[in-house]
Amino acid sequence: DKAPAAAGVIHSDFEKGFIRAEVIKYEDYVKYGSESACRAAGKLYVEGKDYVVEDGDVMHFLFNV
Repeated sequence: DKAPAAAGVIHSDFEKGFIRAEVIKYEDYVKYGSESACRAAGKLYVEGKDYVVEDGDVMHFLFNV
């Protein structure tokens, strides 16, 4: 599924007001130990509505309703 649909699984408002998703691969999260460390290492990616969610993605959804 694409990112907005994945957000909608959590809550319908997440899908309706989807802006973007911050994505970290699970392996990178384990390797670096935190979101901030992944961000500092350049392993946090900002993705839009067309991003296809992959198994192991750790995602932070940004939305506005």
